[in-house]
Amino acid sequence: MDSNAVIMTAGASVGFFKLVNTALKRLPVPESACRNPWKWRNISTSLVHSLITGFWAVLCFCVHPEMAEDLRSTHTVFSHALVSVSIGYFIYDFFDMFLNQKISQAWELLFHHTVVVCCFGLSALTQQFVGFSVVALLVEINSVFLHLRQALRMAGLSGTMPYRLNRALNLGTYVVFRISTLAWMTRWLVLNRSHIPLPSYTVGSLGLAIMTAMNIVLFCRLLRSDVLKVGSEGKREK
Repeated sequence: MDSNAVIMTAGASVGFFKLVNTALKRLPVPESACRNPWKWRNISTSLVHSLITGFWAVLCFCVHPEMAEDLRSTHTVFSHALVSVSIGYFIYDFFDMFLNQKISQAWELLFHHTVVVCCFGLSALTQQFVGFSVVALLVEINSVFLHLRQALRMAGLSGTMPYRLNRALNLGTYVVFRISTLAWMTRWLVLNRSHIPLPSYTVGSLGLAIMTAMNIVLFCRLLRSDVLKVGSEGKREK
């Protein structure tokens, strides 16, 4: 894929996720989520993205396992397209939040999306480190359960068995597909420092540092909300 194909794919992705969001307006919304229908549609659209790109990322390594050995130069059109599609989603979601949510409530995600678009955009346009970007998209496996968690809470189902099951899967996949993936990426970057141009190494290091910090904060919030708080409530009931 050349630069024009990357731009066209990302643009088509923006249009696709806009259509998904628009289509969701025609579907019924849980009564408890009617207070904020925009947020319900935003979470649902993000869930669609995570389902598509998370499993697409896994397929990329199944179809072309050699990419795991060379995250810098080895990739396929299939994996290159994945990165381009994700760029489009993050651009779409950035503007969706910017236009519909207070900056004070969305600044963390807006910052996250800006970093991701810059890193993925550099990778896709230069056709370098596409495999590295695909590894980063493995975190979307966990994002499926993160978005389901939000949706279940908005639907008023936080005390149900599906929520408790999703809670366990969310924390488990967080460790496997988010924390472990970031650790793998950091280790690869350090081990291959001598083979990576300084600008790319700097961008990659800064991006990883920011993502690691944000994910540690999010994991602490999840533990406090879904483990420590639940545990303390259980003790009080006894």
